Amino acid sequence: MNAEIISVGTELLLGHTVNTDTSFVARELSAAGIDLLYSCTVGDNPERLKSAVELALSRSDILVTTGGLGPTGDDLTKETIAAAAGKKLVMHEESLQRIEQYFKGRVLGENQKKQAMLPEGCTVFPNGCGTAPGCGFTTDGGKRVVMLPGPPFELLPMLKKEAMPYLTQGEKSAIVSHMVHVFGLGEGYVAEQIEDLCAGQNPTAATYAKAGEMFVRVTAKAATEKAAEALCAPVVEELKQRLGGFVYGVDVETLEEAVVHELAAQGKTAATAESCTGGLLAKRITDISGASGVFHMGCVTYANEIKTLLLGVPEETLRQYGAVSPQTAEAMARGVRERSGADYGIGITGIAGPGGGTPEKPVGLIYLALCGADGVKIRVMKPAGRYRGRDYLRNLAASNALDMLRRSLHGLGGEDRPAYSSEHKAG
Repeated sequence: MNAEIISVGTELLLGHTVNTDTSFVARELSAAGIDLLYSCTVGDNPERLKSAVELALSRSDILVTTGGLGPTGDDLTKETIAAAAGKKLVMHEESLQRIEQYFKGRVLGENQKKQAMLPEGCTVFPNGCGTAPGCGFTTDGGKRVVMLPGPPFELLPMLKKEAMPYLTQGEKSAIVSHMVHVFGLGEGYVAEQIEDLCAGQNPTAATYAKAGEMFVRVTAKAATEKAAEALCAPVVEELKQRLGGFVYGVDVETLEEAVVHELAAQGKTAATAESCTGGLLAKRITDISGASGVFHMGCVTYANEIKTLLLGVPEETLRQYGAVSPQTAEAMARGVRERSGADYGIGITGIAGPGGGTPEKPVGLIYLALCGADGVKIRVMKPAGRYRGRDYLRNLAASNALDMLRRSLHGLGGEDRPAYSSEHKAG
């Protein structure tokens, strides 16, 4: 089967709202073995949406739309799609009752009620996080249409719990996918190392780039889920063998998730002292559920006098080597570990730009230190290639710090290798 996604909303088209819905839907379709052929964004214009829907239904087996199901006058997705697919809208009483209950004690307008108007004969997807239900139906031409609300906190649970089971019902085969996440190697380099694995047909292996890292998706199709898993397993293990310590996890969302879970498993704790990253590392750690059991404290020490006051960084170190130096990063890591009582202390200091650089210490130069029971390890990020912006450097620095901690927890080497600010070959 192949699919197409249409995202509806002028706010998306003009860039006022970032369209994350397409990536959410695309990943779920891919994991189910459904090929995504096209995606587009259409403003709140019935004629243009009608043209996009008609084109999609003419060339794709499945159409998934996001947005335009709400109570405002420009939410016309259902009306437009129903007309294009030759379906009549009827009141769905159960959805109306849910909306009435949601607005109990408040004024319920006609625009709110219209959210319960759905294509006749459709499968209704209840909205547990909002008012607008989603739905799915099959056109007279045999094409399957799924309509989902736009807000991600409404779309995601509906997509996983309702829409994907609806789209995959009746499938006589099982599809299994696993994501092998890699930090410290570029997509191009990894693709060269696993070229033979990527040439396979079932299972397949494909590389994908993310900001500052990459992953390999392994997918297999078989009569049963167990059989598909059996096809995937040897390839996943081979990837882990070839890429070694650069693999930080399989089917984990982020580096911080892998690190927090490993700290918890080992009963270890960490604390952070940050300058140029401004608390981003601490934020990423505490974004993960369970972080309270492994994270002691985070300090943002921008000014030199605060580095001395809070962390005990010697004034002589700052005078002799400067705030951006491996010596200062080490002192920050030692200081926060000592003051917090954590098993690990992390220090980050550098120049994230765009200003503030010198010939001796250019923009993009960042030092990271990890202090543990076995001493201090230093990693340096050196500028390479074009400047990708302050946010990119800060995120990459936080990722490198997490990678240093991950490696230490697993007893891996390589903590003192250079880490570059742009995609790089193995080093």
